[in-house]
Amino acid sequence: MKNKKYLEFLFLIILGALTSLSLPPYNYLFINFFTISLFFIYIFQKKRSNVINHSFLSGWLFGFGYFLSNLYWISISLTFDENFSFLIPFALILIPLFLGTFYGLATYFFFKIDIKKPASNLFLFSLLFGLTEFLRGNILTGFPWNLIAFSFSENIEILQILSFVGTYGFNIFCVSLFASPSIFILRENRKEILVCIIFLLSPIIFFSLGASNISSFQSSKSFNNDYVIRAIGTKINLDRFYGNSDTAEVITELIKISQPDKETKTIFLWPEGIIPNINQKQLKEFEFLFSEKFNENHLLAIGINSYEQINEKDYFYNTLSIYDHKLNLINDYKKVKLVPFGEFLPFEKILNKIGLRSLTNNYQSFSSGNNREIFSVNEKGFSLKILPLICYEIIYSGSIFNKPNFDYILNISEDGWFGESIGPQQHFTHSIFRAIESGKYLLRSANNGISAIINPIGKIEKKIEFGQIGYIDFKDKKIFKETIFSKYGNKMFLVIILLYIFLIFSFNRIS
Repeated sequence: MKNKKYLEFLFLIILGALTSLSLPPYNYLFINFFTISLFFIYIFQKKRSNVINHSFLSGWLFGFGYFLSNLYWISISLTFDENFSFLIPFALILIPLFLGTFYGLATYFFFKIDIKKPASNLFLFSLLFGLTEFLRGNILTGFPWNLIAFSFSENIEILQILSFVGTYGFNIFCVSLFASPSIFILRENRKEILVCIIFLLSPIIFFSLGASNISSFQSSKSFNNDYVIRAIGTKINLDRFYGNSDTAEVITELIKISQPDKETKTIFLWPEGIIPNINQKQLKEFEFLFSEKFNENHLLAIGINSYEQINEKDYFYNTLSIYDHKLNLINDYKKVKLVPFGEFLPFEKILNKIGLRSLTNNYQSFSSGNNREIFSVNEKGFSLKILPLICYEIIYSGSIFNKPNFDYILNISEDGWFGESIGPQQHFTHSIFRAIESGKYLLRSANNGISAIINPIGKIEKKIEFGQIGYIDFKDKKIFKETIFSKYGNKMFLVIILLYIFLIFSFNRIS
């Protein structure tokens, strides 16, 4: 009996690990129909047999296997600073164990809520997992990475549903869809089979509606901007964060990659924190490097650290700054959502005493900006409104803007912390989801990552692949309709929750 128990634990961990194969960059979507259905059958049978002593553990083990296999790259970021190397085993094991607790909570309440019918339990299972995923994405700093919904990242027709219900709403549906084949095995009457059939047919319906949405966008009129936005992709070593790179040399390389044309009005989009050893105000000192190639037709949008002193206290910010051709600051945005340990050190005063500091700078933790505001650029022929997102901020659904009164999302990132792992592809996938949800063009510039232009339906129009160097230009655009999700945000998630509660009680009455 003891050996059987351990085999069950191993079975749950393996199911979770195999489910990761449905995510980018593998995208073996159909594996979820087996793994999630088997997981649901397992916990439903335990619940039916009143075996409640493993109610939390079942979800926790599944979640551990899932996150262990798809978030291993977090430990890679700790290899760049020897002071953090002792944390690698903890990051590799403890983070998946912690994230697995959210799935453990889902199965715990699944066992506690007394509902008998298989179909009703399917809706309950989906609802609880959807709610805990929303919780995972919002408590503390939030970490909504690798939701099951990302299994559909290569199916942009089906992903058009994001423009209505958003990622969290779609995620609940995905759990239901992948678990629905289990109803063929667990069903108690023919009516319950309809649940499975409807869910299995729903991707076809979503595909048809999405294809119509895409066709409508593609047939709409194109407009030419009076300027080009040029996003560059670079591969500059992370040694620059530790004072091992020459500032002038890096700037010269960036200008060379950008290939400015003096006759073309251009906004150059450079990656996050790309220039070493200087801050926002000090960039002006390097104007001489720009003077030969840049003129009044050029603006520069760049990720560069900023600094200010308030009441004799120093504050540092991860900042997206807009400069004119003479490196006069036009506007800036200070990053709001910071990465724990990467950009700020929790309990910094205590951990500094044992030699720890934030990974991405060699002074103190970054401070968070007050709020994220859409800012305008009106400068000598340039007129646009920008929603700025720095790196990690792209992963948050429904909380990145209040009003959709902007033209483009500009996303800058440093993905070198992921190494050669699957991390950069996973990070990039969030950009597709944000573009569809907002119905806006998204322009991304990454160092050691993927740079791209993504249109409002989530299609990648231009792309610089991981590990490549170059630039891509954005000029032609289509005006797209305002999306339901951009207007109401995660209120649409609440609508889905209420729908599922109705379905739970409705199907529980079916005899």
